[in-house]
Parts: sequence; structure tokens; C-alpha cells
Amino acid sequence: MKKYKILAINPGSTSTKIAVFSNDEIIFSKNINHDVVTLKKYKEIQEQLPYRKQMVTEMLKQENIPIESIDVFVGRGGGLVPIKGGTYEIGPKLLEHASKGMAGQHPAQLASQICNAFKEEFGGSAYIVNPPDVDEFDEIARVTGLSDVYRESRIHALNQKEVALRFCQNVGKKYEQTNLIVCHLGGGISITAHQHGRMIDSNDIIGGDGPMTPTRAGTLPAIKILKLCFSGKYTEKELYDRFNKEGGLIDHLGTQDMLEVEKRIAAGDQHARLIFDAMIYQIGKSVGACAVALKGKVDAIILTGGISRSKYLVTALKEYVDWIAPEEVMAGEFEMEALASGVLRVLNNEEEALNYTGIPVWQGFCS
Repeated sequence: MKKYKILAINPGSTSTKIAVFSNDEIIFSKNINHDVVTLKKYKEIQEQLPYRKQMVTEMLKQENIPIESIDVFVGRGGGLVPIKGGTYEIGPKLLEHASKGMAGQHPAQLASQICNAFKEEFGGSAYIVNPPDVDEFDEIARVTGLSDVYRESRIHALNQKEVALRFCQNVGKKYEQTNLIVCHLGGGISITAHQHGRMIDSNDIIGGDGPMTPTRAGTLPAIKILKLCFSGKYTEKELYDRFNKEGGLIDHLGTQDMLEVEKRIAAGDQHARLIFDAMIYQIGKSVGACAVALKGKVDAIILTGGISRSKYLVTALKEYVDWIAPEEVMAGEFEMEALASGVLRVLNNEEEALNYTGIPVWQGFCS
């Protein structure tokens, strides 16, 4: 098998993760933390592009990794219209949409642009893999009780796909012939039904849907939200932050630190136990909903993300969902490995690189 040197780039809100691989073997990994004051100088995410690229360049130079030695540049991707999952070769339309932030402003949109800039300067090839814009929902999963409100796929697509593929490889099954429920458990939680290679339904981690999390409120009664909106107590931003940044465990317990919560429980804090148990209960209900979406045909339930390291959570959750299918714990995140794996599948002719057309995979309900 030919050896490829791969640079993976994954921009976050205040940091940029980079990793260098020799095929699937990691050679170097670093989380570049950005100065918050510096980032605030840029009014738009897009304006951060030269700064972020320079920081990656300097880190590679510091580690004596010549950029010209890289064969493949791969980024998380983002800022695109809804697309099906897979590995996409970076082209003009993809770059145009990423620079505009078609799905809203997010640092992930810079990944494809940094990768392309390196490719143009040093040669090689450039791709993105399973960006946040992946949408493989069944049409029936989009319908709500209001005709002008529909559900969208906004989940941890990169890690969701990677752990599903890894599990199938480990058990000798094809992802395209397997039904899985993947639970990404972190600051955000996405519980997703994977049916024969497609993520057909999930909770919306951006839109305030699904279980509460360490930082997010999750699903709330609509009428009570309406009353909060018109109570005069909050601005729109304050409510948004309370729902999506300061909700969940933070709102109830004043912390998002899972170790701290478990310490409180061990010390006899019954309120902390109730709230943590409630979060686990809500996760279990979401798993059950995915089992319904899969019509009860579930091969395995996979727990991934940082919180899946909690023995308390895994044990308690098992009591709710063990009747559905066996659980497999794949703790942590595999986003950087997923980027390398995605391009390797293309380079080794295991799957074809996709072309980004700029046409959304779903454009509304048929009338």
C-alpha cells in the first residue's frame, strides 16, 4: 500500500486542531489555541482565514514538518448547503460557498480554504470529509406540526460516521448493511439512527432539540418557551445563550464538569444525582425514538464522545436501552482520525470522491 502523508485541519471557535498522518498512523497532533483578543479583532469568521493559516504554518515549521512534504490536505469542512455524507474534493463551488458561510458563520468553513491554499502553494490534493452540513434524513423525519417549520440534520456528522464505520469493521459487517444507533455524548449530544449507511434521523444539536446536555437545555415545551420570549426578562441573545450555551447541567448545577458532578453525587448530593439521572433518562428516550425510526431493527447502540467515559452514565443508560440492542462504548472523539480515514478510502479506491455541486440534497416538501 502506498504511503501518503496527510495533514488534517479542524478549526474550532478558539482553537485549530491539526494532525499529520502517515496513512492512518498519526505522526503529530496539536491543538493550536488562539488568543481570544486577537480573534475579536475580526468582525466575521471569514476574516480569520489569513491568521488561522499562518498559525498552522508556524506550528508545522516549529515541529520541522515541511508543508511541501504533505501529499494530501484534508479539512473538516463547513459553511455549505446540505449534502450527503462522504469525502469531497475541494473545488471552486465548494470554496465559494465556504467563504460565504452558506449554513451560517462557523470556523469550520475555513478548513477547506486553508487546505486549498496549501495545495495551490505546495501541490498535492485537498478534500473535506463529512462536514457539519451532511444531511441524509428521510423526508418523513423532517415533518413537524407546522407547515413552515421543518427539521434539519445538524449533528456530529464526522465523529458519528467514523465510529459507525469503525464498529462495522471491528465486527466484520458492512456499514451499508447495518442498522446502528450512535450516541455522541459531549458538550453537545446527538443521538442518530444509521440505516444501511445513512443517518436517517437525529436530534438537532443547534436548534434546541433532544436531551439536555452539560451546556444545552435540549427539548423544552414550546408554549413555555413562547412565554419566556415575551416575558420581557431576556433579549434574544440572552435566551439563545441560555438554551444553547448555559443550559443543561450549567443551568441546574452551575457546572459542565462531569467529574465535578459525579464527585457531588458520591458525596451524597441528591439534587446533582437527580439532574444527572434526568439527562441520562432523556438520552435513553432519544435512543428509543431512534429504535422506532429503525422499526426495531437495531444491530448495536454505540456510545462515543467524552461523556461516554463515565461508568455511572454507561451503567445507568444500559438499564434503559439494553432491551433494544447491545451497547458498544467507543469513548472519546475520532474527528482527526476520521479526516485521514476519509481521504484514505478515496486514495485506496474503496470509495469515490464526491463533487460538491452547490445544490442542496433537500429543497422542500413535494406539494
